Amino acid sequence: MSYIVICTVALLVSGLTLFSGFGLGTLLMPAFALFFPVEVAIAATAIVHLANNLFKIGLVGRKASPVVVLKFALPAAITAMVGALLLNYFATIEPMVQYTLFGRTCSISMVKLVIAVMILGFAIIELHPVFDRLAFSPRFIPLGGALSGFFGGLSGHQGALRTAFLIRAGLEKEVFIGTMVVSAVVVDISRLMVYGATFFSRDFATLKDQGGIGLVIAGSLAAFAGAFIASRFLKKITMRTIQIVVGVMLFLLSTAIGTGMI
Repeated sequence: MSYIVICTVALLVSGLTLFSGFGLGTLLMPAFALFFPVEVAIAATAIVHLANNLFKIGLVGRKASPVVVLKFALPAAITAMVGALLLNYFATIEPMVQYTLFGRTCSISMVKLVIAVMILGFAIIELHPVFDRLAFSPRFIPLGGALSGFFGGLSGHQGALRTAFLIRAGLEKEVFIGTMVVSAVVVDISRLMVYGATFFSRDFATLKDQGGIGLVIAGSLAAFAGAFIASRFLKKITMRTIQIVVGVMLFLLSTAIGTGMI
């Protein structure tokens, strides 16, 4: 069942996110969270996210703008490490509340509450029409990189902010997509360095014992397939459709994590 869930989500969402620039980490993380602690789920998702973006570089990376990547990705790399360290701190705090639901022990911890609140905020951004035109002046690109990197390191949710800050950089569509992909790779590498040195190494045995390595590999391959198919057939999907799907999933996810159900 775990392979079906992870691979299905990775395949479908990777296809949708090739052109939106966000969504894979948003929707794949809760799939991993069904089987692993939330901080391990974020790290496992980051591995699939990185592998998928490296694959996307082969598809669209050559179109990236080196100047914009440098302005955006450099501050993003630094703050991604900060966010990842903060995630590690929250993960060490003991659960605040525990209860039983349908014979299953559920717990509410600081890390779950922080992630739930953040995800809820992103859900509102995705669904509310007032945010449809959310974009920022090109002079704020370094700030956008810093914010996107920080939230990417803390919760894995970096793509929506990255899109909002780069959409008005005056880039052509292909250059815009390529720039987002390369910037995402920089953030993924930065946060994975911290994840690996902190809680991920601590919980690696859990991931391995529960078949997590195979899930990460299978999820990565499914994501590759989704990105490849999208590059051929899914160009007509509108951004608003993607936003609605992601937004609804975010609301459900924030509720499940905040109440300790996952």
